[in-house]
Amino acid sequence: MFNKHDISRNACQLFGEQANCGYDWWWHSFTATNEATGEKRPFFIEFFVCNPDLGGDEPVFGQLEENKKAGKRPSYLMVNVGAWGENAIQLHRFFGWNKIYLSMGIPFKVKADDCFMTETETYGSVSITPEEAKAHPEWLCDAGEISWNLKIRKKIAYNVGYGASQLFRKLQLFEMFWHAEGMKTAFNGEVICNGERYIVSPEDCYGYSDKNWGKDFTSPWVWLSSCNLTSEITGEKLKNSVFDIGGGCPKIGPVALPRKLLSAFYYEGTEYEFNFSKFWTFTRTKFKCRETDTQIIWHVDQKARNDRMITDITCEKKDMLLINYEAPTGEKRHNRLWNGGNGVGTVKLYHAGKLVDKIHLENAGCEYGEYC
Repeated sequence: MFNKHDISRNACQLFGEQANCGYDWWWHSFTATNEATGEKRPFFIEFFVCNPDLGGDEPVFGQLEENKKAGKRPSYLMVNVGAWGENAIQLHRFFGWNKIYLSMGIPFKVKADDCFMTETETYGSVSITPEEAKAHPEWLCDAGEISWNLKIRKKIAYNVGYGASQLFRKLQLFEMFWHAEGMKTAFNGEVICNGERYIVSPEDCYGYSDKNWGKDFTSPWVWLSSCNLTSEITGEKLKNSVFDIGGGCPKIGPVALPRKLLSAFYYEGTEYEFNFSKFWTFTRTKFKCRETDTQIIWHVDQKARNDRMITDITCEKKDMLLINYEAPTGEKRHNRLWNGGNGVGTVKLYHAGKLVDKIHLENAGCEYGEYC
């Protein structure tokens, strides 16, 4: 069973080798309502930490030419916030390690100036002027202002199993680890984006929370998740359901496992999982991700011993952004990592060869990219 909460996996994992060549991030995404217009808009908030043993008073940027020439790797806390939809934006605020409070314990806690995140709460602000964004291309971000104050309740987890167990974390065998403590999360609070106030309500935020950590990123990189689900058979909203798909090409040490995805569907209290690491389930996966002039399109077909899940999702590129990360080595390997929060599509779920449901989905978090 995968719906097992384990906040120990949300603790910071940057110890041992990963303290000087590693990253760890806590990701949260949700939909909010414009107080004045009623417009729905998806947002994301992420705290990304990198290479603590290499840090000091100021952040170290891997994309600066002088750092590249000197072989300096990046080191900082990056507070990464943004909004999807037309005129999507991503804003980055950086802190040197000497100006960060980071608890390595359980529950995790990260604080720098007015930016704060833990299991149950986050608040903060990021403000970048057009002049700053132009003068600092190493910040890899746009211009704008976002502040937020949110309460967090993580309702349904995707615990991927022993792949992120305490032993595997201690040995740091995987290149990229994943844990979704709240693949269905209720957020409550507000976001101010470029002067406009958005209300975040548990009933219609369609929230998501997870974390990744490791020494490098995967390529291809795939992520799909939604809890705004409606049965096309009954027409009823599925209020106790959520699915989550992630992966691409995991690595155990130098050994690559090409075209592997981890997936879970919590369907009205019944769990369906497609997890290649649980070999006894005989999970098989086929997926295609492609880019057209206007859309990113995903097709994922997964089978286990008795179950099957076919997922088709589309997101308009005008509602997406190319999200920016530099690897802990200082390289920027993903230059076309498409990231969005307005995916729509269907999931067909089967058990013992029979259709359980055909489900319409909206407000999907979605991501796709490969090294260029």
